[in-house]
Amino acid sequence: MSGAAAVQAFSAHAAGYDALRRRLVPDYDRFYGAVLEALERLATGEVRRVLDLGAGTGLLSAVVADGFPEAQIELLDASQPMLALAQGRLGRAVSAVHVGDMSAELPPGPFDAVVSALAVHHLEHADKRALMARIHGALRHGGVFVNAEQVDAPTPALTAVYERRWAEDCRALGATEAEIDGARDRMRHDRCTDVETQLGWLREAGFATVDCTYKSWRFAVLIARKEG
Repeated sequence: MSGAAAVQAFSAHAAGYDALRRRLVPDYDRFYGAVLEALERLATGEVRRVLDLGAGTGLLSAVVADGFPEAQIELLDASQPMLALAQGRLGRAVSAVHVGDMSAELPPGPFDAVVSALAVHHLEHADKRALMARIHGALRHGGVFVNAEQVDAPTPALTAVYERRWAEDCRALGATEAEIDGARDRMRHDRCTDVETQLGWLREAGFATVDCTYKSWRFAVLIARKEG
């Protein structure tokens, strides 16, 4: 999260966040599962030390911990209420908790993997690019960055189609109009970017292997491996 307003908005919904996310993220299991598959298929060597950026209540870290039981996960988020819930969920899988902003320096590496879910898009574009460079520096050779992200389309008109499709899917999952409107209000803090632009930023950061391995309208999983 970036900015006091965004932190306050998400902290206020920490208690009911998990159930709400399943109603507001269509194809939730495949979306999060694509992160685990990327780690399994792309990381060279063992995945023992993982950093979760914008970890929230630990939903993504729980998926990683299930797939890699020996992994030690460090959590970074600006919301203390969410981090408290994440620690309770993950237990001994958590090796460190960092209360802070993704636009600041990252915890010292090297990490086998850096993951994130629905968090990086809160940063301004310049801060996203700078973060990608810091992630590259924090990974060991053969380590991977996997970002399950909310994205814009290449054009504003198509982004509007993405938004309408998202609302329809959320209603089909049982989300109320109040929940959808609340999500739209929180999205005022979003600074989304299209997939191709982000892949370009990852290459600029030093990653040679980059791709989008999952995409369904406004939700995409971007992967980057540090070669060498």
